[in-house]
Amino acid sequence: MSQQNSSLNNSPLTTVSKDGAIKRVNEERLLTSAETVTKMRAPTAPLKIQTNTLNIYYGANHAIKSVSMPIPEKQVTALMGPSGCGKSTFLKSLNRMLDIIPDTHISGEVLFDNKNVYAHGIDVVELRQRLGMVFQRPNPFPKSIFENVAYGLKIMGGFSRSEIADRVETSLRGAALWDEVQNRLNQSALGLSGGQQQRLCIARALAVAPEVLLMDEPASALDPIATLKIEDLIHELRQQYTIVIVTHNLQQATRVSQYTGFFLTGALIEFGPTADVFEHSLDERTYDFIMGRFG
Repeated sequence: MSQQNSSLNNSPLTTVSKDGAIKRVNEERLLTSAETVTKMRAPTAPLKIQTNTLNIYYGANHAIKSVSMPIPEKQVTALMGPSGCGKSTFLKSLNRMLDIIPDTHISGEVLFDNKNVYAHGIDVVELRQRLGMVFQRPNPFPKSIFENVAYGLKIMGGFSRSEIADRVETSLRGAALWDEVQNRLNQSALGLSGGQQQRLCIARALAVAPEVLLMDEPASALDPIATLKIEDLIHELRQQYTIVIVTHNLQQATRVSQYTGFFLTGALIEFGPTADVFEHSLDERTYDFIMGRFG
């Protein structure tokens, strides 16, 4: 294969058919996505979060473009799209994790239980307690397993030692980790496997009794067995929590989520029940992405 053809095959805007012919997705159609009205199948379930005309700028870079998106309560909502499309930025805006990034400007609304999280006087620490975050790579503290889970409770204060111990056990059970670590709670969390460390981070988030779990590609750095355990855990957790998950794995989105939003160049192209988005896409770009024609 020539160097030119190799370059084309690696382009995010091309696909190779069974006969080897190279097809190019119309670049202009992709890059004008910000002008598109979202194809919306509104959820029938009660909403936990609703964004209204949310715009996010990193300096002059318009990262999120007028996104209005419902997030139903006690359901799993997946955010998918190619790298750099804005899905992680959108996720982090929900609990104001972007506050720490210099030169970031946000307009519009993020309604959490019908209250705008960007309104004056919002307690950001309490907000992040109620909307917990699980990051792409496990980030346990260099402390014992017990101290990792208890950390947030001690920061909050007001808990007795027995209450903390009970919360730690309950959280580790909730993260499907208790049986594996109950006899080594005082050992370093850094000695756990990658999958165990990620479940520990989920337990740490659960310990402070959140209402929402925001997961930024929580299984991307894990092996298939550990990934399956995380996905099984997500199924269990949605009985009690609203979950929003960013994923690059389209099959994972179909396995774990009830609703899916497709992002492209900072815009929300399509949103609806996951089965409908994947099987009956309303926007051709959604279909092209699902079929692997770009991304």
